[in-house]
Amino acid sequence: MKIGYFDCFSGASGDMILGALLDAGLSLDSLNASLARLPLSGYRISSQPASRGIITGTQVIVAVDESAQEQRGIKDILSLVENSELSQRAKERCALIFNRLATAEAKVHRVPIDEVHFHEVGATDAIVDVVGAVIGLDLLGIEALFSSPLPAGSGTVQAEHGVLPVPAPATLELIATSGAPIRPTPSPELGELVTPTGAAIVTTLASFESPTFRLERIGYGVGSRELASMPNVLPLWIGESTAEERQLLLLETNIDDMSPELYGYVMERLFEHGALDVWFTPIQMKKNRPAVMLSVLAPPEAEGKIVDTLLRETSTLGMRWQRVGRHESEREIIAFDSSLGRVGVKVKHFRGARISLSPEFEDCRRLAQEHGLPLQEVYRIVTAEASAQLLE
Repeated sequence: MKIGYFDCFSGASGDMILGALLDAGLSLDSLNASLARLPLSGYRISSQPASRGIITGTQVIVAVDESAQEQRGIKDILSLVENSELSQRAKERCALIFNRLATAEAKVHRVPIDEVHFHEVGATDAIVDVVGAVIGLDLLGIEALFSSPLPAGSGTVQAEHGVLPVPAPATLELIATSGAPIRPTPSPELGELVTPTGAAIVTTLASFESPTFRLERIGYGVGSRELASMPNVLPLWIGESTAEERQLLLLETNIDDMSPELYGYVMERLFEHGALDVWFTPIQMKKNRPAVMLSVLAPPEAEGKIVDTLLRETSTLGMRWQRVGRHESEREIIAFDSSLGRVGVKVKHFRGARISLSPEFEDCRRLAQEHGLPLQEVYRIVTAEASAQLLE
């Protein structure tokens, strides 16, 4: 399994994350082509080599036309994402990041979430940063993302609302609600090291632990400022997990007194809080009552949030759990240009060889609608063409 690790020793921002992805091998052309699926215009992405101290990496600049720079609310942004041609997985991850941002802003400003206007966070460049990060991780085939603790920074920062302490309140709220570790920084003049956008991306997508893996490549995302005490760069380490078996938790509970309408919502919340898989099994309980066994597969670090979600969102009074092992094949997501159009393809590896593949459902559904073809015919065409080019 391919994993990524952000070493946030000097912080993280949206542009630094994009820079690290590009420096690690992501093609700017591929990134732009994927971002074109988002109904958003008026911006240009450029990248260039840059140095901070003795470290050279890639600096990304998102230039936005003045007419395209606007404030948006959470409904505007979610509509923008939902109406795009991104994969369903990318839509869900982007929506999760923006929802967490909106929730943090709403709490900081003590207003309902629908009244939040993101200012800098809802601006075009921040949307490009978030969606670009989600797309870039997929294009590089990174299946699991990890991060070091986040540095607090120091001093103040000028924002739309005026001068704010560092970390900015929204950044601090994102870190607090995610359970991410934060470390004080001794220098009084570091300024803002972790931006709200950077905090939202990392705390939503990454687990804060130090995995063991075979390091294959490193990308350095270069920040816009020079720091006197350390290089202002964000390293991204990419490699293959060395664990042959992954240890997971299986949590289960039997429910016979809850409306079926609620189960879909519970599943969404469980996935948001780190569940790897959720499923429902029809069972019979005492007095021959029809019931549902709710099963959740999750990494150990997500146990607390999974338990909280089950107790808060369902009628259960408790649950059983056990540790289970899971063997996993290596896989990667490849953007493939079929005769019908561009489509994401998940390719399975076994002992170093590509042995099978599966087209992404949302991409195939889009192509079926565009060409007026049956969905199963699109699957057949894409699978045949991708197999001929990608399988060994």
